[in-house]
Amino acid sequence: MIYKRIQSLIGETPLFEISRINVPNEATIYAKLEFLHPGGSVKDRLGVSLLNDALARGKITETGTLIEPTAGNTGIGLALAAKGTSVSVICVVPKKFSQEKQTLMRLLGATVVNTPTEQGMKGAIAEAERLVQETPDAYSPAQFANAANPKTYYETMAPEILQDLPAFDTFVAGAGSAGTFTGCATYFRAHAPNVRTVIVEPEGSILNGGEPGPHRTEGIGMEFIPDYVDTKLFDGIHTILDEEAFKYARLLAEKEGLLVAGSSGAAFAAAWKEAENGPPGQKIVTVFPDSSERYISSNHF
Repeated sequence: MIYKRIQSLIGETPLFEISRINVPNEATIYAKLEFLHPGGSVKDRLGVSLLNDALARGKITETGTLIEPTAGNTGIGLALAAKGTSVSVICVVPKKFSQEKQTLMRLLGATVVNTPTEQGMKGAIAEAERLVQETPDAYSPAQFANAANPKTYYETMAPEILQDLPAFDTFVAGAGSAGTFTGCATYFRAHAPNVRTVIVEPEGSILNGGEPGPHRTEGIGMEFIPDYVDTKLFDGIHTILDEEAFKYARLLAEKEGLLVAGSSGAAFAAAWKEAENGPPGQKIVTVFPDSSERYISSNHF
């Protein structure tokens, strides 16, 4: 196959069986390797969807500007989606997030605007909204409020998983915007209703109660629940400590050769707990959203 557009390489990522780590209770864990996208993360899917949606609905013209609050991967996905177009991308990123991701956004042609770490994603959202007001022909896709977010995964990732593994027991996914989890869980409710759907968060996230707080696991963690999220899809919630997430990320590198980041480690830790506490012989599918390389400076590993 010969490809002429980088966007053509997005989707159809492999489903990988964990075979060199002894999973408890005779369970098998399969991981959707989203870090193998050209932009290196699950958000490559979303970048294309958000750009196409904005153009189709006339939110910007073909020379307009997308302005998005992001921890990094959605910004990379949007910048990658804009290659070959005349659309500009501005990414509003809290200072705390990985410098590697911010460098990649700039390398792909995006402008990065930093907001104070202590204001979290809410501060980035507010700044993006301000910039939209003062920038001509600008629009914020607002991944945390845009139904195109879960729709992306409903239409792409979930069908891919069922095509590769028509029968399995449990789906486990981390939540930052919860678009991946919501889209896939909604699809499985309709097409594989016996699948248990489990959401994963780091410490300092709100799904298991409490106030939002700091955590070092990037890409997941919720300060609020977006309107498109149906909490009835939460058959289980796992809150994973940072050190546990990084421990499992190191294990996946050591045993399986999978160079994944803390959010993948957290997802694997939650899948492990599902294996331990569920019936014997489960087939569990999870998502590895991005790679370890973009977090090396954070000393997670």
